[in-house]
Amino acid sequence: MLSTEAEAVRATNNAAPRELAVQIHGLEKYYGTHKVLDGISLDVRAGERVVICGPSGSGKSTLIRCINQLEHGSGGTIRLRGCELQKEGARTREALRDVGMVFQHFNLFPHMTVLENCVLAPMSVRGLSRAQATERAHVLLQRVGIAAHAHKYPSQLSGGQQQRVAIARALCMEPKIMLFDEPTSALDPEMVGEVLDAMVELAKTGMTMLCVTHEMGFARKVAERVLFLEGGKIVEDSPSAQFFDAPRSARAKAFLSQIRH
Repeated sequence: MLSTEAEAVRATNNAAPRELAVQIHGLEKYYGTHKVLDGISLDVRAGERVVICGPSGSGKSTLIRCINQLEHGSGGTIRLRGCELQKEGARTREALRDVGMVFQHFNLFPHMTVLENCVLAPMSVRGLSRAQATERAHVLLQRVGIAAHAHKYPSQLSGGQQQRVAIARALCMEPKIMLFDEPTSALDPEMVGEVLDAMVELAKTGMTMLCVTHEMGFARKVAERVLFLEGGKIVEDSPSAQFFDAPRSARAKAFLSQIRH
């Protein structure tokens, strides 16, 4: 039986037909002679929650970083909301403004307060006034349960608190798509839950989410689809319930067996 959170997410996802948010066709990525991504093709619809999992070195983080153009593919195409990304160009820059990203290691500016971290990009990139950016930041810091720490510096916060600030900072740009690259892997175990709770709440808003994670409990609760990568290829692309209850590939079965034990 689905949890209350999962039912809420599914209801949001199924409310209306959805446009394509991300389209990837034949994506390849080489580091020297080593092929990290091997012909990845993938469509993600607006409002869809996709968890990307697989063994270390399977290409998960590289895939996410290519979507956000932190890495450039060696071949293939990526479209964000219909716009084909190029290495340079105004249309690419505009499309990427609608993409938020949360990293493994927070990447907060240490010399800025929590509030300053959150208002910088909306002011410099979106053109908001300080008052507008501050109002938006307070709302989103409240959403992730960190509003009381708005005037602290990152070094004064726990890892879990810093990651929730990173989520709020990304949301301050009002993205249409959120990317998460193993957002809990650098946290102590007792801090993981607070970050995953913030992501569950975000999922309820209808945000398009692609998340690289090993947190399979979170994936089962929130994901609409699960992609399993190995050797730079998508080995399995299944609805969440099917992936966990009846995975098709032997490799995914072995992976889940390791996670469960």
